[in-house]
Amino acid sequence: MATDEIARSRRLAVMGGTFDPIHFAHLLIAEDVRRRFRLPRVLFMPSGQPPHKDERAVTSAEERYIMALLATSDNPHFEVSRLEIDRPGPSYTIDTLRALKSELGEGAQLYFVTGADAVLEILTWRQPDAILDEATLVAVHRPGFDLARLDETLGARRASKITVIEAALANISSTMIRELAARGESIRYLTPRPVIDYIHKHRLYRRDEVAPEPLEETTA
Repeated sequence: MATDEIARSRRLAVMGGTFDPIHFAHLLIAEDVRRRFRLPRVLFMPSGQPPHKDERAVTSAEERYIMALLATSDNPHFEVSRLEIDRPGPSYTIDTLRALKSELGEGAQLYFVTGADAVLEILTWRQPDAILDEATLVAVHRPGFDLARLDETLGARRASKITVIEAALANISSTMIRELAARGESIRYLTPRPVIDYIHKHRLYRRDEVAPEPLEETTA
C-alpha cells in the first residue's frame, strides 16, 4: 500500500505501553496483529505518565520515544506517536482512543493491543466500558496470566468484546531486558541493535559499577 493510502486509512492498530525498552516481542506482536486484521498501519504509543506505575521508576518519555523510533524505522507500516508524551497529565487510554478517533474522523476503526496482564486489570482503568466501546481490544497471551479467566474476571459481556491471540516470543519482557542490562549481561537478540546501542550509549538501566558486555562491531 502506498504511503499516502496508509496516511488516509482510518483502520489501525494501537500498541500502547511504556516501551521501557521496546523489544522484539512488541514488534512481532504488532506485525502479527497487522497481518491478522489486514491493517495498513500500527501506531506505537509510548505512554507519557503511566497512571499505574511509579513515574520515578520509568525511563524518561523522550528516551523511550527515541528507542521506539529506532526499533520501528525499518517497517513502513509502523509509526510512533507523541500523543501521550506531549499531552500533560496521566496517560489514560480512553483519552488516547477518543483523540485518535477525532483525528481520523467518521468510520475510524481502532484495534487496541495490550498484554494479558493489563487486560485482566482493565476494570482498574479509567472508563473501562468506554474503552471497549471505542476500540476492538486485542489481548496477547503472556506466561503466567490465565486469559481463560476473562469471563470470571470481567463478566461475559465485557469478555465477548476482547479478542485473544497467541504471539511468538511473548515471554520476552522489558523487565527482563532492564535486569540483564543492570547486571551488564548481554541483551542481544532481545531488542534491535540500534536500541541496544542507545541503551549502552546513554547508560540506561545500568548500575554505575557494572560495565555492559561488549558487542562486536558490524561490518558493511
